[in-house]
Amino acid sequence: MELRSLGVDTGIEVSPLGLGTVKFGRNQQVKYPRPFAIPDDAAVRGLLALAADLGINLIDTAPAYGSSEERLGHLLPGPRDRWVIVTKVGESFENGRSHFDFSAAATRASVERSLCRLRTDYLDAVLIHSDGDDLRILEHEPVVETLLRLKEEGLIRACGLSGKTVAGGLRALETCDLVMATCNLEYDEERPVFEAAACAGKGVLVKKGLQSGHVPGAGGVEAAMRHIFDQPGVSSVIVGTINPGHLRENVAIAEAVLGQGA
Repeated sequence: MELRSLGVDTGIEVSPLGLGTVKFGRNQQVKYPRPFAIPDDAAVRGLLALAADLGINLIDTAPAYGSSEERLGHLLPGPRDRWVIVTKVGESFENGRSHFDFSAAATRASVERSLCRLRTDYLDAVLIHSDGDDLRILEHEPVVETLLRLKEEGLIRACGLSGKTVAGGLRALETCDLVMATCNLEYDEERPVFEAAACAGKGVLVKKGLQSGHVPGAGGVEAAMRHIFDQPGVSSVIVGTINPGHLRENVAIAEAVLGQGA
């Protein structure tokens, strides 16, 4: 897959399709259409190898994804610089519930924990995992300031917001390197964020592009991806799957939509 810029100032290039890893570590309190079992190590290792073979270099994870980070640390094939690893701060998931903490101490501890779990000495991008109150987090919590300090220290290469509001996305673009925003066939409200990011040369990761697995069939996936890549500024769409056939199909569709396939 041909790589795309994750913001002009980051120096990071990502595959237009990124692999989401919620299902590697968590199957409670998720919004997928069908229940699923968390795959064993052999299955995860095989899926990651397939992703690499298909040209995917972007891996999206989070502390809130159960054991996802730790499993990636054990199972992600090298070399390290072959992958762009995006994780998050602010949300953890324990005993079936999410807990949020955007303090400076919690932010630094979360990044240090992610570095340990992922067995790496740097993180390519760290996103604020919003609880929905984007502006309060950005304007009244020290999380952005802390992430920028961690960036200066070389522990992270880029920072941003995985937000839930247009106002939050626009505010994040003023100080951060990238945003993660929602776009799909049923929801287009965050287009102003995409437009502003394109104008500012900031990176954009798309979440919920396939509506957490609710888009029906290959035709629906193709329509969804055409819609997403028609938005300005899109760097990559994150799609979570533990099905190798779905992964192959999604890559083929993305390449066809972008004119990169045979």
